[in-house]
Amino acid sequence: MTSAPFATITRRDFDIRTMSPGAVQTGRELSDEAYQDETLPHVSRTFALTIPQLPAGLRTSVTNAYLLCRIADTIEDEPALSADEILILLRRFSAVVCGREEAASLAREVEQRLSDRVPPAERDLVCNMERVVRITARLDDQQRAAIQRCIDLMCFGMHHFQRTASAGGLARLSDLDSYCYYVAGVVGEMLTELFCGYSPLIASRRAALQNLAVSFAQGLQMTNILKDLWEDRRRGACWLPQEVFSRYGVDLGQLSPERDDPRFDAGMRELIGVAHAHLRNAMSFTLLIPRTQPGIRRFCLWAVGLAVLTLRKIERTPGFTSGAQVKVSHAAVAMTRILTSLAVRSNWLLMRLFERAARGLPLAAASAVQPPPGAGMFAAHIPAATEYGGLQLQPPLEGSGFGSDGSSAP
Repeated sequence: MTSAPFATITRRDFDIRTMSPGAVQTGRELSDEAYQDETLPHVSRTFALTIPQLPAGLRTSVTNAYLLCRIADTIEDEPALSADEILILLRRFSAVVCGREEAASLAREVEQRLSDRVPPAERDLVCNMERVVRITARLDDQQRAAIQRCIDLMCFGMHHFQRTASAGGLARLSDLDSYCYYVAGVVGEMLTELFCGYSPLIASRRAALQNLAVSFAQGLQMTNILKDLWEDRRRGACWLPQEVFSRYGVDLGQLSPERDDPRFDAGMRELIGVAHAHLRNAMSFTLLIPRTQPGIRRFCLWAVGLAVLTLRKIERTPGFTSGAQVKVSHAAVAMTRILTSLAVRSNWLLMRLFERAARGLPLAAASAVQPPPGAGMFAAHIPAATEYGGLQLQPPLEGSGFGSDGSSAP
């Protein structure tokens, strides 16, 4: 599963799957924290740029959370393992992160079962699982609880969807919402908790931020799903909702990139509108971050800016047949970083930049941007809140909606 949060950033982030061609050169003389920092650029060029924008008090925990998500992703993606074997390993990995099982033995077992298709950097990360988990154990109670909850929910939820994946897509738009929640929304919630733990002022806005966090993550995740639809299809998976395309007379099971079908383009345009609405919530989230925290704002803004530009390329290239055809150029990435950095303390300027980037994109009605009704479907498998150090945050429930009007707090 090539998937984002990392919300700001979803496990399926921009270029998140781009790997260094060689193995990570990390000696045992490195501290655990130094190992994390050395490894990050080899497994994600994107986060190697964005995480250093965060204040020092957040970098270790956010890097740790990303690497744990990446280990889970590596296990989930391993083609040599059966679905039942993957589920067992993911459950054990979740137990390791929560301190209920030793990391070293699981790391050895997983590494021995990885196929040659796993990039060297990811294999090295699995081998060093114990080092990453030792950092998790040293985090403060709130940070550790937020990360453990995220990994637990992600491991069970993403596997449920992966084992039922097919080229025929998901049945309903609500299924897409649930899928995005488990592979991205949980990361958005985790990052919000980490931000709140870092800053009392951010913590005073926790309710508003958590109300937008899942939507923020879904905007990023949906953008990547739309961009990577043909690559996913070649792997036998499709994360588009048949419900949407049925309205245009399209059977997702019969799709072919060689066929130019305006009915399919119409369905894609509808989903672009939904993703756009979620990204407006992402901007609302970002503008709730105090101006006195420009690093956290940049961390969010670079992801939102790239997502909007990617949506625009998808919308303007209806016949694209690979993600490379709608990838944002290096020049556009650089310009996004420069402009958002210059405007980072001005809500007005940031919204003007967003509106300019999103100009011409379809926009779904607020009613189309709903929380996933099935987000509690794995509740019976998830440890009680007390096992996460008392963290009371729960999966979003039906009816706990959020707006998409792009409004922001001062």
